[in-house]
Amino acid sequence: MNILITGGTGFIGSKLTTSLIKQGHNITILSRDSNKVSAIFGSTVTALSNLRLLTPDSSYQVIINLAGAPIFDARWSDARKQLLRNSRIDLTTQLVKSMSCMNIKPDVFISGSAIGYYGDQGDTILNEQSATQADFSQQLCADWEAAAISAEKYGIRVCLIRTGLVIADGGGLLQRMLLPFRLGLGGRLGEGKQWMSWIHRQDWIAIAEAMIADNSMHGAYNATAPNPVTNTEFTKTLAACLQRPALLPVPAWLLKTLLGEMSGLVLGSQRVIPDRLLAQGFKFQYQNLADAITNALHPEND
Repeated sequence: MNILITGGTGFIGSKLTTSLIKQGHNITILSRDSNKVSAIFGSTVTALSNLRLLTPDSSYQVIINLAGAPIFDARWSDARKQLLRNSRIDLTTQLVKSMSCMNIKPDVFISGSAIGYYGDQGDTILNEQSATQADFSQQLCADWEAAAISAEKYGIRVCLIRTGLVIADGGGLLQRMLLPFRLGLGGRLGEGKQWMSWIHRQDWIAIAEAMIADNSMHGAYNATAPNPVTNTEFTKTLAACLQRPALLPVPAWLLKTLLGEMSGLVLGSQRVIPDRLLAQGFKFQYQNLADAITNALHPEND
């Protein structure tokens, strides 16, 4: 199949692209940096530098939308918040507009989202139908999803993938945590009672591939393993996998001082269950956090 991916050089997108190439698909990556696409994939991938290059004659059976400025890379000033919104919502809106003009519409549009969609909900168990609690992340995800779901009016099947904390080597929040934990300086964040809903990157890729293959899948799916953990449990598991102590908790007041509103990303709680995937019969390769972290630390053993 011909597949167009935005965000195809990122932490998730690059591995998804590699997997799809191995399956024999023709991949085009939308990226302003064609040199980066070439550096990662060589001649196996076509680089598209601008959405304006999509024409009515462009033909893709699948479009996967993973683009968006990193949410944890900078403190949330008003300008940063606007960048986060523009890089997700505006691009998605433009992408749907491009699809609407295609003579042959895509079969499926898979668009990124996140479990921030639910807001901070403490110990409440959350599935795809759960109510939300408003905050910046929640509104960002809700508006992002609304922009994507608008593609349905053009007869395109839309799948929304609400991603949790992605566990894998080479990036993500886990990569940020490794140095202090390896130095024995890790610890729980705040009281450690907040829930962390996680997923191994390989399972995330398998979910996206299932969405491509199964035309009965549509709407929002929680891309999280069936066993969320508290921050305290996550901390203990990571420390045990590294065979290091975890003795230095970071108080909530310090995180709020350092990160401002963005501290909600690490102090907020989403106890998310992938009900729709489980009902679909999806089998997670990594259901246990220790197994997922061990693989991320030693990917060569996979």
